[in-house]
Amino acid sequence: MLDIKQFNPGIKTVGSIAGIVIASILAFYLLVIYWPQSNPYERVEINIPRGVTLSKIGDILKERNIISNKRTFTMAVKSLGHEKNIPAGRYILHNALNNRTIINQLVYGAPSLKRITVLEGWTIDEIANELEAKLKINKKSFLSLCHNKRMIRLFNLEGNSFEGYLFPDTYSFAEGIDPYLVLTRMVNEFKNNISKSMEVQAQELGLSILEVITLASIIEGEAIYDSERSIISAVYHNRLKKGMKLQADPTIQYIIDDGPRRLLNHDLKIKSNYNTYLYKGLPPGPINNPGKESIIAALYPSVNEFLYFVAKGDGYHTFTKNEKDHNKAKRKFQEVRRRVNRLKNKIESEGK
Repeated sequence: MLDIKQFNPGIKTVGSIAGIVIASILAFYLLVIYWPQSNPYERVEINIPRGVTLSKIGDILKERNIISNKRTFTMAVKSLGHEKNIPAGRYILHNALNNRTIINQLVYGAPSLKRITVLEGWTIDEIANELEAKLKINKKSFLSLCHNKRMIRLFNLEGNSFEGYLFPDTYSFAEGIDPYLVLTRMVNEFKNNISKSMEVQAQELGLSILEVITLASIIEGEAIYDSERSIISAVYHNRLKKGMKLQADPTIQYIIDDGPRRLLNHDLKIKSNYNTYLYKGLPPGPINNPGKESIIAALYPSVNEFLYFVAKGDGYHTFTKNEKDHNKAKRKFQEVRRRVNRLKNKIESEGK
């Protein structure tokens, strides 16, 4: 059989050039469609009047900082065949990651947003439960991201997980959103709340940001009232300086499987690097995601000589400087607890 290429070797060259041209066109098409935007995580409301041109729509989006490049946006609309498919009306645009996501929201309608609140002191597991319940985000997928060490390094963070870095706040997300976008938004919110002065203060204390957040998470687990956060912080700073074990109950709650509950003596003997009753110093990482007040308290402890504190039973604590006074305060709290239990039992028995 004759090989036509023997008679026309230029065909192979022409084919290669055509392949390069097609690949270049495809690459340019994808670049235009998926052109990244500068402000993808903001929730922005816009109004598109009747009769406006595609160019004017581009101007509106550019003015509101939704798109970073008007030309690529208009080219993307035309490439997708939607030049005449954007209706007039009011839109709430969210998660505008690239041109395609923006165009889809304009053509098919922006997805309705749901508000979720991440409370101070929640763990990544508790956050994952909330995301699954409210946004139908797979819990395992989210937790897998939270423990992805490569992802942690991409965000320039220390530690073995995103525990501590998901900032407590109220967020608005579309149902079924990519968990990566949720994680990114929460981490960015964390970074926005860590100022340069706070970083400098951490250095003056001889602590890394990871250590500050770790201490803040323990404070978050202990404190109910803001007025006590800096005092509790001082207790832990004082103990660290003296080389004492922190003996922080929240670190035990973090490692038991059936918490939170009243701790028992055998809980304090659990073999774990997070057990501050067994090991000196801070645990390897945060035990929850602390709020800003606890982070500030970790950085700016009050000046005192307290080394111990015990609950009073009303949300507040008794602070003491020595073990003798601490044990006295403990006995007082135990007596209060017994009285409460007796009263509770009496009420329950009378109600039967």
